[in-house]
Amino acid sequence: MNRRQLIRAAAAAAFLPPVTRIFGRAAAQPVSRVRPGDPAWPSAARWDRLKRDVGGRLIEIRSPLGVCRDDPVGLPCDELFGELKNPYYVGDDPALTQTAGWVDAWTAQPSVYAVAAETAADVAAAVNFARDNNLRLVVKGGGHSYLGTSNAPDSLLVWTRRMNAITPHDSFTPQGCAAALPAVSVGAGAVWMHVYNEVTTRNGRHVQGGGCLTVGVAGLVQGGGYGSFSRQYGTAAASLLEAEIVTADGAVRIANACTNSDLFWALKGGGGGTFGVVTRLTLRTHELPETMGGVFTVIRAASDAAYRRLIAQFVDFYADHLLGPHWGDIVTLRRDNTLTIRMTFQGLDRRQAQAVWQPFLGTVVVSSDLGFASAPRIPDIPARHIWDPARLRARNAVLVDDRPGAPPENVFWAGNLGEAGHFLHGMESLWLPRSLLQLDRRAQLVDALIAATRHWSVELHFQKALAGAPADALAATRDTATNPALLDAFTLVIIGAGQQPAYPGLPGHEPDMETARRQAQAVVKAADELREVAPDAGTYVAESSFFERDWQRAYWGPNYPKLQQLKKKYDPGGLFFVHHGVGSEEWSADGFTRLE
Repeated sequence: MNRRQLIRAAAAAAFLPPVTRIFGRAAAQPVSRVRPGDPAWPSAARWDRLKRDVGGRLIEIRSPLGVCRDDPVGLPCDELFGELKNPYYVGDDPALTQTAGWVDAWTAQPSVYAVAAETAADVAAAVNFARDNNLRLVVKGGGHSYLGTSNAPDSLLVWTRRMNAITPHDSFTPQGCAAALPAVSVGAGAVWMHVYNEVTTRNGRHVQGGGCLTVGVAGLVQGGGYGSFSRQYGTAAASLLEAEIVTADGAVRIANACTNSDLFWALKGGGGGTFGVVTRLTLRTHELPETMGGVFTVIRAASDAAYRRLIAQFVDFYADHLLGPHWGDIVTLRRDNTLTIRMTFQGLDRRQAQAVWQPFLGTVVVSSDLGFASAPRIPDIPARHIWDPARLRARNAVLVDDRPGAPPENVFWAGNLGEAGHFLHGMESLWLPRSLLQLDRRAQLVDALIAATRHWSVELHFQKALAGAPADALAATRDTATNPALLDAFTLVIIGAGQQPAYPGLPGHEPDMETARRQAQAVVKAADELREVAPDAGTYVAESSFFERDWQRAYWGPNYPKLQQLKKKYDPGGLFFVHHGVGSEEWSADGFTRLE
């Protein structure tokens, strides 16, 4: 009997038990997961049983967008769209995602039910229910997936938002291991701002996480993960010491270097929502430098020729003075011939940073066709206060969660406001190899950068590439599943376009599809200019194109075959599916039908 026949038989005979295991690939014909309205969709009694199993924490999801369908121009709808610019509001609703969709790719749609998990047992119950009833399963913590991996219609959602405990350890020994290190254990639903506040503000240590403060911890680590200071400490995945995970068989497992070490390796950059549901992570913490700071300025060129000279001068300056562990974050090359610098530093004070930058900034001062559209600022701060919410609020350095009763640590960078609830038109990214900074290749690099900016603005994320990092950071990152191309890259280029919250099919709030498609084409053309000088470039899975070409190689390089083997070992039935995740080529684009 094949699986389709088994499902029909189960629907026809109520006394038969549910399917207890997704069959392996060799079991027979293509298999489709069930949807509401299908004969095999679980009965109300089965859903009630799941609700009892999870202590009442099963939620029938209702989208808040319903108020806009009822009255697109009413006050409740206006208020909702205001809240969609608050990432904490978005994160606290199981029906919402931080990205509203992507033109011609996906649109955010909620699951039918969610298990608001508080324990690993809750997660195991949800995993078992989804497997036994042949359901599409989705996992969401922070909900920041650009690729739409944390939502799917007609599915069951494992929502880990409430699993947000943060516990620092002066000394942590992974299960079955001997070595002990300072660490922090974090629930899968925690966001980085809360972790930083606990680890850095309150305990004077550093944990390597993400730059965006409302990103979920579990998703970032499983994707590899980069933050402002990754050039010093390596990727977030490189600091993982241990994970608790529920695998497709419903088992709660510990994975570390000594126990389930192959699974542990896969969780360090092999992609979220792929090998199971991570419920807790323990990350190494690092000694905190005395100071951290930033360099902020905007330089405008008076002509195309002056702009090319400015970019060439910056490339020289970066290669000679900034390619090292102290410097991270972003420089943007814009179509209007401006260069926006928003870089961070650690382990230096303001005086030392000023000395580094003086030669480059001095060339702007004496140039007749270059000028500062925004005067240079080089502040520093005691490192322990960089994520201190009280100080950040006092300095008006952040935006805040303005809902009544919101925790005072619910803050986020103004620079991330545009991403809250946005609808993407396009995104392309690629690592540029360090070899492009060689003297005989710099002109080629500059030409490609300038050519790209004629199509769209280009962001250089220096903290998301590890050329110039210390040997220990490189070694720890090399021992992850991430594409090793990042180890010899000097920057991750990100080119993106989008608009404020918009939802196809929602009257009065639909995206401008004509503009979206035009800008999407411009983004691709810009990236293609850079692929001319980096034709085999890999990229970062969490910030990449939905339509990524050759994604297996781009995301994981030579590590992909091993990841495929581990996927078949720990999830032979393909219960966990995400777009362009390991093993996803065996399924239809929506994750509902196994392909031949």
